[in-house]
Amino acid sequence: MRSRHRRPLLVPVLLCALVVFVARPSGASDGGDGIAGSRISAEVARLYEDAAVATEQYEAGRREAEAQRERARHLEGLLDRQRQDISVLHEDLGRIARAQYRSGGGLPVAARVLLADSPEELMRGQHAVWQADLAVNNAIGKSRRAEARLSADEARARAQWERLDRRNAELAAMKDTLQRKLEEARERLQGQADVSAAAGSCRGAVRLDQPESGLQDGWVAPVETYEMSAGFGSGGTRWANRHTGQDFAVPIGTPVRAVGDGRVVKVACGGAFGMQIVVQHPGGYYTQYAHLASAAVDQGERVRTGQWIGQSGSTGNSTGPHLHFEVRVTPEPGSAVDPVPWLATRGVHL
Repeated sequence: MRSRHRRPLLVPVLLCALVVFVARPSGASDGGDGIAGSRISAEVARLYEDAAVATEQYEAGRREAEAQRERARHLEGLLDRQRQDISVLHEDLGRIARAQYRSGGGLPVAARVLLADSPEELMRGQHAVWQADLAVNNAIGKSRRAEARLSADEARARAQWERLDRRNAELAAMKDTLQRKLEEARERLQGQADVSAAAGSCRGAVRLDQPESGLQDGWVAPVETYEMSAGFGSGGTRWANRHTGQDFAVPIGTPVRAVGDGRVVKVACGGAFGMQIVVQHPGGYYTQYAHLASAAVDQGERVRTGQWIGQSGSTGNSTGPHLHFEVRVTPEPGSAVDPVPWLATRGVHL
């Protein structure tokens, strides 16, 4: 069973800001392996956020353009009905003119005066003709004014969605460029992580520039956007017995969050878990974050709920990018409990 979650972005980003993001270089020469590792991790984290912003901007623009297209279609329908009404009025005017002609309405005024039985009859007939003419002329004028307004509205609506389409094409190109740069940076990040995991030695913490809005109270999911894959207790050839955690299918470089306040008791590389972090929480529980591409904390460091402690990857016994997340009663393997209900009792429903 898969589920997809995403918190909406809280701060809209202007188009010009996206241009700046795209213009950033995807690679730079670094002075050493440690500096290079820090820069590539930070670059992936930044591009990850930039790509999310670009996608959100594109989707919002696409929805807005579709709404404008629908408005233009609606106005076009109103115009068609308005033109039909004018055509009916023209036909009514023709019928009135023919009726006036048959009843003498088409006679000159002098002739009608001579043929009228009385002045009152003449005035009544003349008044009825004037009223009919006035009503028809007013209706035609009103309909034509309404048609002019609708035509102007339709033209504005069409111009608006055409502008939106052009802007969305620009946003789509930027989004694609950001995505390409992100994929290239992810490859470099995973390559460095594989070297560390093969050597069994992690480089120091790679600090990530996390927005303060990401820090929270209580508990959170270990990643913000994900699809759930292998669950706790499931079987498979990759595990000696049963799967001991919950896997989250996420791309390389996805920020990994501490699910709650705690202290880092382990940062290690190598082995089946690849690059991993273990955090101790109040109440005697431990959480593990494995197969990482980078670690953003050091052993002994205190962390807060929602803090970025690393980036997802595919190190160790892994067939593809994902986060392996465990909840344990001890810091070591073999004491895991099902993390899904454990998080649910703390208000986090995956």
